Amino acid sequence: MLFLADFNVLKPEPGLLVWTTIIFLIFWFIMSRFAFKPIGNALKQREQDIQDALDMAKKAREEMSHLQAQNEKLLAEAREERAQMLKEAKDVAEQIKADAKGRADAEYKRKLESALHDIENQKMAALVELKNKSGQFAIEIAEKILQRELSNKADQESYAKTLADQIKLN
Repeated sequence: MLFLADFNVLKPEPGLLVWTTIIFLIFWFIMSRFAFKPIGNALKQREQDIQDALDMAKKAREEMSHLQAQNEKLLAEAREERAQMLKEAKDVAEQIKADAKGRADAEYKRKLESALHDIENQKMAALVELKNKSGQFAIEIAEKILQRELSNKADQESYAKTLADQIKLN
């Protein structure tokens, strides 16, 4: 009990101070050998892992940005290609319509010319038929007039001689 009663925190004994320092130095040496180095290595490893993760994240962001730019480029190319295809399809459709209209116009002109030609032919045929009919009517009328005029045979013969003489004179 006396031993405990003499203990003063503010005034430690020199032997206690020496042993405490020696134990502290041994503890510090053992800790630095077996605890601080592994803890330091673990901290360095963790720092390296964090840095690697940050680098990988940065690289992933760069790749993502690159992929996004590439995706945008592909989308722009696809849009451009789609616009080109639509333009080509429109041009082909216009060409087909123009060709069809040209063929229709040519067919119309051909049919019109054919119809006009047919009308002209029918007109000429009608005129020829009209001339033939009118000639036939004129002959029939002349026959009837002559039959009436020349009802006796003697008058007919004298008229025929007169006509023959006129033909010879011309």
